[in-house]
Amino acid sequence: MSALVEMRGIGRRFGHVTALSDIDLDLHGGEILALLGDNGAGKSTLIKVLTGIYPPTEGTIHFDGEPIAITSPTVARSVGIETVYQDLALIPRMSIARNFYLGRELTRQVGPFTILDHDRMRKGSCSALAEIGITIRDADDPVGLLSGGERQSIAIGRAVHFGSRLLILDEPTSALSIGETRKVLGYIRSAKERGLAVIFITHNLHHVFEVSDRLAILAHGEKLGEFQAEDVNVDEVAKMIMGETGTTR
Repeated sequence: MSALVEMRGIGRRFGHVTALSDIDLDLHGGEILALLGDNGAGKSTLIKVLTGIYPPTEGTIHFDGEPIAITSPTVARSVGIETVYQDLALIPRMSIARNFYLGRELTRQVGPFTILDHDRMRKGSCSALAEIGITIRDADDPVGLLSGGERQSIAIGRAVHFGSRLLILDEPTSALSIGETRKVLGYIRSAKERGLAVIFITHNLHHVFEVSDRLAILAHGEKLGEFQAEDVNVDEVAKMIMGETGTTR
């Protein structure tokens, strides 16, 4: 099966500082890839290259078999790439429905005026979230009233709904309760079942082995190794991340 995403020889420099060097990475639809590494390993920079925040200094990206220049987050979204960052990009005082359609607001015409179609956004957000098992009390509730897990669910649900090909999750289970974490991991599995490719960034290796198919480990801007999840264990991966072994496969 051909890869949905092929990154070849990706490098990124900031002046004299090399943040990424010669990174190769493939990702297939219906697959969860855990992207791992200590702080400063290059994970965030690599994701920002893939989502159009940073242009690569070297290397190429193919998407669905075709070369692509992802020059902005708008271009990334146009091909079906959605990212959920740690800060979630939700506005606490705004309703769930408005947050769900943030930047993609539905409108209707009233005479010569274009106004927000709040009714369609309420119904649409409830329906889209229900499709992946997220039930909300009232789409008019401000996001600020929700728990951390509920906010994460809304952000993931929005990304799954609009990200038709690739979902990138940056530390989605950080600062969540055990119960909320279980739900979020379930939503990640649901995205895979819907055929999305998923990049899962986390420091929690136990969560990695619960949901991931493959692991890619970065260190100092280089790819240290890539593994099928069943071929390694938590201790081995932890040692590689901490630099206690030079083993690569």
